[in-house]
Amino acid sequence: MNLRIIGTVIAREYTTKVRKKSFLLTSLLVPVVIAVGLIIMISLMVGIAPRSQQVAVVDRSGFVMPFLVNDGANEFTDYSSQGPEQVKNNLGSMGMDVLLVVSEPDATGAVTAQAYSHNPLNVDFATAVNSYINKAVEERRIASHTEVENLGGIIESIKSNVRITEYLLDESGNESLSESGIYMMISMVMGIFIFFFITMFGGMVMSSVIEEKTSRVVEVLISSVKATELMFGKIIGVALVAFTQFLLWIGLTVVILIIGTTLTGLDLGAGADSAAMMEMAAMDAQALPQGDMAVLMSTIVKIPWGTMIASFVVYFILGYLLYSSMFAAIGSAVESESDTQQLQLPLTIPLMIGYMIVLFAFKNPDSPVVVWGSMIPFTSPIVMLARIPYGVPAGELALSIAILFLSFVLLAWASAKIYRVGILMFGKKSSYLDLWNWIKQK
Repeated sequence: MNLRIIGTVIAREYTTKVRKKSFLLTSLLVPVVIAVGLIIMISLMVGIAPRSQQVAVVDRSGFVMPFLVNDGANEFTDYSSQGPEQVKNNLGSMGMDVLLVVSEPDATGAVTAQAYSHNPLNVDFATAVNSYINKAVEERRIASHTEVENLGGIIESIKSNVRITEYLLDESGNESLSESGIYMMISMVMGIFIFFFITMFGGMVMSSVIEEKTSRVVEVLISSVKATELMFGKIIGVALVAFTQFLLWIGLTVVILIIGTTLTGLDLGAGADSAAMMEMAAMDAQALPQGDMAVLMSTIVKIPWGTMIASFVVYFILGYLLYSSMFAAIGSAVESESDTQQLQLPLTIPLMIGYMIVLFAFKNPDSPVVVWGSMIPFTSPIVMLARIPYGVPAGELALSIAILFLSFVLLAWASAKIYRVGILMFGKKSSYLDLWNWIKQK
């Protein structure tokens, strides 16, 4: 292959894509949508306080009402002196939102409760009220056992609220605070990111190939360059377009957020000094306070970020090259987007399987399914990144990358042979058998 010709194809693909109106529109609109959505969400969280729900209570048990706590979301008012029907028929005029009726206790001391309202109740109402009523019934049952002195105190002393504190040990035996939930979150975010961008960028390559094929532009191009040079130039050119758009999204989103938060008066920088938190997290575990923020920062500091970032770049590039070469081959074998569904399915299934493995990897990152998923080249770009926060032997990481690279070389060769034949094939729907026959051609 001629690298100069591939460079020319890359430059053509890049300039053609970035000059399109669709590129400019998506580059501008996506950051606006993201920034406006974030500003609205933050404004709703910070600036809008939920209205307390007014609850009229008819307590026929005689002991539940004192346990109904005005918790900010619900304010309880005692209307036990009135009948339930009278209160129910006058809820609006009384300024009440809900009527809560508590029955008389049965032989076991249990009660039932019914809530009436003109509008659907908020999702936390039933949970809160059930908790209050259960507490009241428990206290009453405890009080009924007079034969046991201080039964309530005994039960309270039995209750326990143990929370495990996790520590990581390094090779020297030094310990540091850890939180497994952070690893789970990072694994899932990395998996989503790789899955999203491989499918998006690979689909962009396929669409570009189909567009040139249907417009017959490819016939002119093939007369000047080899099919393989055109395919690889297109793959790299689309990658550069996507990278440019990604940087624009990040930059414009940050700028719009700064302008928007300044105009609306929202403060996104409120909170503790991050530098001080990082310094504190890096200290010995014995000197750290046992607060949630200390655990969080200690975990973040101990994550092998150098390995994570380097691995992300390698797996992102190789994963993109692997899948985009196959997407290019599929695009060359069809004449419209609607014809790609059948041929594209075998490519999307491994990516979905890889993401499903990530969802369970945090439960057992060294299980056979997760280990094999991090080695198989069609799932390794997603699964291996989910394993790295938990620690992966250097040998396994190197083997996974080597397998992925060799698989890319093999599939790129096969895709190039399909592309060479399929790009000039018109008037016939291609099948898997056709693709296999094109690969076997010399």
